[in-house]
Amino acid sequence: MKELFPAKQVGGYIFSLVLTIVALLVYIMDFSFPVAMTILLVTAFVQATVQLVLFMHAGETEDGTAIYTNILYGIIIAVVTIIGSLLIFVWDM
Repeated sequence: MKELFPAKQVGGYIFSLVLTIVALLVYIMDFSFPVAMTILLVTAFVQATVQLVLFMHAGETEDGTAIYTNILYGIIIAVVTIIGSLLIFVWDM
């Protein structure tokens, strides 16, 4: 019966709930802007990683390297797009 219980998924779900509660506490506790943004960014990236690995099963395929390479490529494209948008629209460059 032990092998039928999804312990990793339940643990990931509880960890995701804890990260969500931490993010909610940042809002409730009224931290300064730099502290709040740092905590929120860290919890967001950790939660995205937990979701990707545990619930989307990114590491369970035999082609895991290609999946993680594609994710890294997507992150690089997103960062370049965001920085380019900031350069054009906010900083007038």
